[in-house]
Amino acid sequence: MKTFLYATALLALAACTAPPLEGEGPIQDDVGRASKATLDMYGPVEDGGWTVEAIPQKYMSEDRKRQEVAYYAPYAAGTIVVDPGDKRLYHLQGDDRAVRYTVGVGKAGYDFTGEARVQYQRDWPGWTPTANMIRREPETYEQWRGGMEGGPENPLGARALYLYRGGRDTLYRIHGTPYPWTVGSDASSGCIRMFNQDAMYLATQVENGSRVIVLDRSEAGKWTSGSGEVYADAS
Repeated sequence: MKTFLYATALLALAACTAPPLEGEGPIQDDVGRASKATLDMYGPVEDGGWTVEAIPQKYMSEDRKRQEVAYYAPYAAGTIVVDPGDKRLYHLQGDDRAVRYTVGVGKAGYDFTGEARVQYQRDWPGWTPTANMIRREPETYEQWRGGMEGGPENPLGARALYLYRGGRDTLYRIHGTPYPWTVGSDASSGCIRMFNQDAMYLATQVENGSRVIVLDRSEAGKWTSGSGEVYADAS
């Protein structure tokens, strides 16, 4: 039974790294009013021979930028808490503080809950569709049967954190994205995606083996106490 359930979970998460639908989604009400300092924080970056493009102003706001906030999760500093229901990721700093990130959530991002560990990280990771994905949508995925190399167009973006549970790959990823309009919203596919600049910053702060807690969507906003208290930008 355990083997069956694990296999089922892998199938459910098989689309975790699938590219989202192309084209810009709706722009939400809170975006487009970011300060110059925030826009500079999300400006273009040269990295590994690639250029990470600036996040357009229309997708950015003061609420969406990474920043240190009050957060009361009962875990040790260094733990990552993913709150898919609230489209947030928290990297705990200790003393009831965390660096908060805005994330986009795909279907697989809601299917996975509980605890995992960051097994390893990759800069400019490659991506390969599963056999099931190719069989189900050959017109979309057949061209990538041999894998898509890392780069600015890769759906995993500039960085990816690979999550394992009990020594097994969950197929759940926390990663960047070349599609900034999907951050802060639900997407048709994928796990947890971040602005590339945020994924790059998080990767410098997280050690392999770090604990990751993924909340159920019914727990949205848990441990925030509704205060919304902000301490400082994280840059």
